Amino acid sequence: MLAINTYKRIYVWESPVRVFHWSNAFSMVVLAITGILIANPPAIMSGSEASNQQWFGLVRTVHFLAAYLFMFGMIYRVIWSLVGNKYSNWRVFFPFTKKGMRNLVHVLKIDILLQNPRQFNFSDICVGHNSLAALSYMFLFLMMIVQVCTGFALYADQSTWWFPNLFGWVVPLLGGDAEVRIVHHAIMWMMIMFVVIHVYLVMYHDWLERRAEVSSMFGGYKYVRSERVKPEEETK
Repeated sequence: MLAINTYKRIYVWESPVRVFHWSNAFSMVVLAITGILIANPPAIMSGSEASNQQWFGLVRTVHFLAAYLFMFGMIYRVIWSLVGNKYSNWRVFFPFTKKGMRNLVHVLKIDILLQNPRQFNFSDICVGHNSLAALSYMFLFLMMIVQVCTGFALYADQSTWWFPNLFGWVVPLLGGDAEVRIVHHAIMWMMIMFVVIHVYLVMYHDWLERRAEVSSMFGGYKYVRSERVKPEEETK
C-alpha cells in the first residue's frame, strides 16, 4: 500500500461548481416528486378538476419554481464553464482525444470488469471528471435541455408571461401536448436512472481509489498522487 505522503491535496471543485451540483440535485428531486404527482394525481373525493384544487395548485407551483431553479442553474453552469478552472471548463465534457479515450477504457475496466485501478498507470487517472463521467454529464445536459424545452412548452398554454411562450414551437414540432408529455415524462425516468448510477459510481470510486471523491463535492479538495500535481495546484 502507498504511504500517505505520496498524495497531495489539491483544490478541484470551485464553490460555484459545488453550488450548481447541490442546487441541481435539489431541484431534480423536487421536480421528480412533483412531476410524478402531476402525472398521476392521487384520488381525492372531490367533484372539481384536479388542477382547480388547492393542494394540486400548490404542487404545480412548487414544480414550476423548481423548474426555474433548474434552468437558471444550467445557465449558471454554462457561464462558469467559460470562466472557471480547468476542471470545470467546457472542454472537459468532450474527451475525444487520445488521452481521453485511453482514460475511458481505463474507467470501463474498473466499473464493468471491476479491475483494481492500481493495476494501471497513474497517468490514466483523471484528477477532475474521468472520461466516462464527462460523456455521461454531456448527455445529461442534453436531457436537461429537452426537459426545459418540453416543460415550458406544456406550461406555455396556461402562462401569461412571455418567457414560457418562447417554447410554444415545441408542441407542434413533437405533434401535440400528449407527445410532449410522453417525452417529458420519459426523460424524467432516464434522469432518475442516471442519478442512481451516478451515486453508486461516485461512492464506488471513493471507496476504491481513496481520493475523497464524495467529500470533494462538499469541500472542493481531492487527494492526488504527488507525481500528478503541478506546483501551482498544490495545496499546503
